[in-house]
Amino acid sequence: MTTVTNNTATSGAAATSATATTSKNGMSEASDRFLKLLVTQMQNQDPLNPADNAQITSQMAQINTVTGIDKLNTTMTSMSANMTQLQMLQGASLVGHSVLMEGNQVVTNTDGKGVGGYELAAAASNVQVDIYNSAGIKLDTVTQSGMSAGLQSFEWTPPSGTSMSGLTFKVNATSGGKAITSTPMMSDLVDAVSTGSNGLMLELRNSGSTAYSKIKTVS
Repeated sequence: MTTVTNNTATSGAAATSATATTSKNGMSEASDRFLKLLVTQMQNQDPLNPADNAQITSQMAQINTVTGIDKLNTTMTSMSANMTQLQMLQGASLVGHSVLMEGNQVVTNTDGKGVGGYELAAAASNVQVDIYNSAGIKLDTVTQSGMSAGLQSFEWTPPSGTSMSGLTFKVNATSGGKAITSTPMMSDLVDAVSTGSNGLMLELRNSGSTAYSKIKTVS
């Protein structure tokens, strides 16, 4: 895994340049060999039976195609390196921001209250959010009504002396007596960003290393 630093961007650019130079030199040598063979073939051809123009044209088209593919590969490699660097720069701007993602942890806000969220597949007339401690014992229930489809949030005021460590929640949403699919959401804070084989990764304060693709919203 590569942490976002200027050294990473510099070494990445150098590696890309070296790869492109090596590839370019290899194709140049291949083109030179082809032309030399073609010239030799034409110099030693039988005057009474000259080489077929269509065959020569076909051979030249083949070398041009290979050269074009190599140039395309070089361009794509360069674009990929540039995109990675751009992604790292954009990711760095997320540090210090809150993000919303799938999860059922109750997070404590600056007022000492527990907060969380959920996503409803459809509107729900009644929503029940059960709060559990680290031992799995239900501490309290937050009820909401008339909630529309999409992302929603809740706030819970814990009783005095309640430990806020390891709290989780479960959501039960209904409409007209029928269950509505709900997905628990939790907020977290971005402490750092990094890149790896899975792309841009966010180092979250509570959830640890998390792929950016799993983030729903940023605030």
